[in-house]
Amino acid sequence: ACFSRVRPSPLQNPRLVAMSLPALALLGLEAPAADREAAEAEAALYFSGNRLLAGSEPAAHCYCGHQFGSFAGQLGDGAAMYLGEVLGPRGERWEIQLKGAGLTPFSRQADGRKVLRSSIREFLCSEAMFHLGIPTTRAGTCVTSDSKVVRDIFYDGNPKSERCTVVLRIASTFIRFGSFEIFKPTDEYTGRKGPSVNRNDIRIQMLDYVISTFYPEIQEAYSDNSIQRNAAFFKEITKRTARLVAEWQCVGFCHGVLNTDNMSIVGLTIDYGPFGFMDRYDPEHICNGSDNTGRYAYNKQPEICKWNLGKLAEALVPELPLEISELILEEEYDAEFEKHYLQKMRKKLGLIQLELEEDSKLVSELLETMHLTGGDFTNTFYLLSSFSIDSDPSKLEDFLEKLTSQCASVEELKVAFKPQMDPRQLSMMLMLAQSNPQLFALIGTKANINKELERIEQFSKLQQLTAADLLSRNKRQWKEWLEKYRARLQKEIESISDADTWNTDHVKVMNSNNPKYILRNYIAQNAIEAAENGDFSEVRNVLKLLENPFQEAEDFREVQEDAEEEGATATAAACAQETRSRLPYCSKPPLWASELCVT
Repeated sequence: ACFSRVRPSPLQNPRLVAMSLPALALLGLEAPAADREAAEAEAALYFSGNRLLAGSEPAAHCYCGHQFGSFAGQLGDGAAMYLGEVLGPRGERWEIQLKGAGLTPFSRQADGRKVLRSSIREFLCSEAMFHLGIPTTRAGTCVTSDSKVVRDIFYDGNPKSERCTVVLRIASTFIRFGSFEIFKPTDEYTGRKGPSVNRNDIRIQMLDYVISTFYPEIQEAYSDNSIQRNAAFFKEITKRTARLVAEWQCVGFCHGVLNTDNMSIVGLTIDYGPFGFMDRYDPEHICNGSDNTGRYAYNKQPEICKWNLGKLAEALVPELPLEISELILEEEYDAEFEKHYLQKMRKKLGLIQLELEEDSKLVSELLETMHLTGGDFTNTFYLLSSFSIDSDPSKLEDFLEKLTSQCASVEELKVAFKPQMDPRQLSMMLMLAQSNPQLFALIGTKANINKELERIEQFSKLQQLTAADLLSRNKRQWKEWLEKYRARLQKEIESISDADTWNTDHVKVMNSNNPKYILRNYIAQNAIEAAENGDFSEVRNVLKLLENPFQEAEDFREVQEDAEEEGATATAAACAQETRSRLPYCSKPPLWASELCVT
């Protein structure tokens, strides 16, 4: 009911793209002191699935899920294989899993394979999130091969042949909300049901396993009352999930497919598909090119995670009655999210001394200013640590220059607000909304039409806007917010005796909460393109960078020299170097990056 035994399918000529030594250290694996080449070949052999580790019992996990709001019935690991658990050097249990290792009973019409581009993105982002301090599954290795599969990347009838690639994933568990939906009775909307409906005995076993293994303190506290125990477990996963999504929001991370089968039962970020770190701040940012309705837009992620917890609550009945879990969800989720979000935002703004009620307004006004000026989310926060509380006008002017350089240019805004509908289609939809609202409701939404009309209006205004006008408008808006920020910082200083110590701590807290480097889509794309040309050095460089997201990176030339020593082919390295030399890794994206579409 919960898993099926499987065997990885061998790959032709597996070779290592990159490995994360901090992640492999969890399993007790260390960097080879001598023969690195032999060690990489061995890693490729085992972590491609071509050779099984001693004692492993590969299995694919069965789960269900609500996908884009509808119950999809049985899903399961269609491309991932659990190898077993490893007891790490510090006594921790780690499940290890190969993603992309071939067919499983849950592959449905797919082939059980993953390709180089999606694997590199998952590998790099898993490690990036960990080093940002956000709970996540880890990635130990990324191994590619000469085996090929055909993929239609944009579902537009232009398929291409791509290399089969496997990622070694590491986590305390890969059990998800959807794991408990295998017991779901027939869904009233889709008519689908879970494969283990009426098997409450298995639900009890699964709950016992999850709580005793991953929530031992709850098991111990409520060992004689299963309803109280299950309620305490649900309360804890509610709070963990609320804190997790608050952390995502504070670094501008967007999970592209927040289905119930992509929600971890222990509160980790899991399943990196079409994710994205937001560049220009846009609360309605959609990172998944195939999320047509914007269900998983950036500003909807907190409420979607709460909705998913509601589905988990339904899946736990009768072991946890709905009236208990629904009350927990209402009482705990929003309060925990808001508390954690504001705590994190205070750190990002260096508000380390006082916790004032007005702070929430200051944060929302900052985000509104960022939205109006098209500010780069990551770089704007990063710059704020160098804002001087001193009211010297020349210092303020210098700071405004830096800040406005991180705002969207007229060209970038034109790309962002370019109308997306054919004018004839829009005209037809508007007529239909008037004449036949029922038919209109089936093929379009009022929100989408309003958004398109707003785009047309904004795009039209941009045609008349000069770069000088935009700069002057942006400076005015930022100056207004910075005055409020300065007044708030002044209150911090008035409440303490040693301003110098406060300033040192204030900058330190900001610099450890505002990353300089994130995995922007254009950085991932450069690494992918180099790797597809046989040069893995850029993936390895980016990994090194993401391991220290809050620190100033070393000189780029040094990084490039290291990469060349790792034996990249001359042509590919030259190509990668040309791409890299154009922009530092902390730059807001080039204009071409707006064309990148991740589905």
